[in-house]
Amino acid sequence: MRKIWTLLLPVIFIACSPSEEELMKAGITEMDAQNWEQAITYFDQALEQNASNSTALNAKGVAMFQLGNIEEAIPVFSASIQADSISYKPWFNRGNANLELGNFKEAISDFNLANGLDPSQTDIYYNRGLALLGLEEYEDALLDFDAALQADPNQALTHFNRGKALLGNNDPIAAIEALTTSLNLNPDSGSAYYLLGITRMSALNQKEEGCADLKMAASLGVAEAQSWLDDFCE
Repeated sequence: MRKIWTLLLPVIFIACSPSEEELMKAGITEMDAQNWEQAITYFDQALEQNASNSTALNAKGVAMFQLGNIEEAIPVFSASIQADSISYKPWFNRGNANLELGNFKEAISDFNLANGLDPSQTDIYYNRGLALLGLEEYEDALLDFDAALQADPNQALTHFNRGKALLGNNDPIAAIEALTTSLNLNPDSGSAYYLLGITRMSALNQKEEGCADLKMAASLGVAEAQSWLDDFCE
């Protein structure tokens, strides 16, 4: 019996080798558990079986992004696009990588293509708005933030960045309204209190209200708020 088992072992191993589909499922499971490195291992094995697996390439790129290997993720997303250019996902993900790296023009180009492939994906509007904000194209950024808020008006971060765009567009009154809405949705945002405080003080000369906002910002850990408090608030 022992001799037969030894002879059959290689056959059993080969027969039980995981398929491309099984490797993909294992990789996605590891992604769900945020085990990014293990997920990449499974996706690489799937790609050994099918180098043109766009889903595996895109997922591998996402895992690399999550590990902080953002520059290295971009060519992986590009390979996914080359394998399947009609899926919005690798365009969107490459846009996110470019956005993270401050490559705003490249990010906008990717988001435009992702949006053309699937206009229903509202995350595209918000992320493209961030890239436009980075280029100081405030009016276009406002259009994207407004589109994102039409789909879900309860996004505190979108209201916050909309406030930044309104300030860039020289509209402090509307910016204060947007920042106040952001704080109503997320009262723990020190950044929103900070921006609201300096806007009240510098644009509207509302010292008392601005100092109150800056005190809240400082209590929430925004170090820059303290210098304003020291210089302008008693």
